[in-house]
Amino acid sequence: MFAGLSAFPLTPMNESGIDEAAFVRLVERLAGAGVDSIGVLGSTGNYAYLTRAERARIVQLAVQHAGTVPVIAGIGALRTRAVQELAEDAQQAGAAGVLLAPVSYQKLSDDEVFGLYRDVTGTLSVPLCVYDNPGTTHFTFSDELHGRIAGLPQVASIKIPGVPDDAEAARARIERLRAQLPPHLTIGVSGDALAARGLNAGCEAWYSVTGGLFPQTALAITRAARSGDAHRALQLSGRLQPMWELFRQYGSLRVTATAAELLGLAEAPSLPLPLKTLAGSDRQRLAEWLAEPALT
Repeated sequence: MFAGLSAFPLTPMNESGIDEAAFVRLVERLAGAGVDSIGVLGSTGNYAYLTRAERARIVQLAVQHAGTVPVIAGIGALRTRAVQELAEDAQQAGAAGVLLAPVSYQKLSDDEVFGLYRDVTGTLSVPLCVYDNPGTTHFTFSDELHGRIAGLPQVASIKIPGVPDDAEAARARIERLRAQLPPHLTIGVSGDALAARGLNAGCEAWYSVTGGLFPQTALAITRAARSGDAHRALQLSGRLQPMWELFRQYGSLRVTATAAELLGLAEAPSLPLPLKTLAGSDRQRLAEWLAEPALT
């Protein structure tokens, strides 16, 4: 479950609520493609904008429509109590694992973050992936803290935000982190533009926004890297450079939601206000690019 391609779909929604039909279509599309796991309620899953009841419903729908593909559910929230409640909801809905970022309003200390994971894993019955996402949480994990958290029960994987662009530096980064971790724990890369380099450097998993919309394309990159064909993985990833450029400019959520609308996989608007999808020339640029490559 915490290896290979973990595809993170958009949660299409508007001010009236979740577009359940669109979400189910996305989940079924991923299951049909044969992804290794489906990660719901990540950043692209709009978890921060949903109520507890809405989040529980998303996990229920995902589990019901994922077939035999395991579902990993995001449980990040501001308070430990809320995280524990979300973890219980996810487990009751049948999630095979959970994903936890140290969400905060006040800047957290290392001891506070460790305490969060200690308290949550102490009552958890499914494996947990540590979500290291400084771009949204504004918290930076040290390798030492990762090592401390990795010793807690149920911790099974770390989702890191990316690796250096240089191949040798990327491999050295993964080796330094792995030296702090027990052998059973996997390292997964996000930051999709650098995912191929992360996989080539030794990451076992790709926690992928791109995979949530283009599972076959992301699977091809993952399988090339995991089979040792580093050149092929980089070549396939390079074809997505126009999308990576938009990710850097607008963030992956806005670009992914725009692409889903353009492909007819979600109705507009598909984001909660005040967020908006791309408009004008950038939307047209994305539409033209989507019409060219064989993205699936």
